[in-house]
Amino acid sequence: MAAALALMPYSAMAQEMTEEQIKQLALEAILENPQIILEAVAILEQQRNATQAAEQAQVLQEQRALLENDPNAPFLGSADGDAVIVEFFDYNCPYCKRAAAEVKTLLAEDADLKVVYREWPILGEGSVYASRAALAARAQGKYEELHWALMELRGRATEASVLAAARGVGIDVDQLIVDMDAPEITAHFETTQALAQGLGFTGTPAFVIGNALVPGAVPLAELQGYVTDAREAE
Repeated sequence: MAAALALMPYSAMAQEMTEEQIKQLALEAILENPQIILEAVAILEQQRNATQAAEQAQVLQEQRALLENDPNAPFLGSADGDAVIVEFFDYNCPYCKRAAAEVKTLLAEDADLKVVYREWPILGEGSVYASRAALAARAQGKYEELHWALMELRGRATEASVLAAARGVGIDVDQLIVDMDAPEITAHFETTQALAQGLGFTGTPAFVIGNALVPGAVPLAELQGYVTDAREAE
């Protein structure tokens, strides 16, 4: 059928072919060249990726101020840093713990860096408890101390291990438990979830560094490269 149809003028072929013939012709073409399917899938994937990238870039542009300067998001480093890393993380994520060491090194070596933390507890109740405790520690000026203590926990964060870590850094645990129900903590979680969804993040850790969206734990040198790129883009 394909050979016969090929001899017909295009306009005549279009008029003469029935829907079933078109389907048959397409099937024969695919059977003769299965690569067509792979090429079509690749084209669709490219189109989907391009659309997603455009949507993410728009969210990044619209939410830049919130990402980098949200008063309800804790940060470490320089408040007026000329480069900003925004990290989405979970205390029960082993990759986040690996990344924490790299970020800590960056902070120690770069006095002009600001790291904003978006607590994103997506790995269970222990994660939520740990994040609530860390955010509540702000009321006692102990966020940084508890953050690193929780990142250095062995095993999963649980109520018992989180409170033990809090005591270990000199936090009034009774007051901490009260402060963990503060509405601004829930608001932080809600904002984090909305930002993560808009940026297309699906897991932790995930970073926003300048115009770069960086999912997953990356080596120190790569993080430093993104920071350099962010500064050069200013």
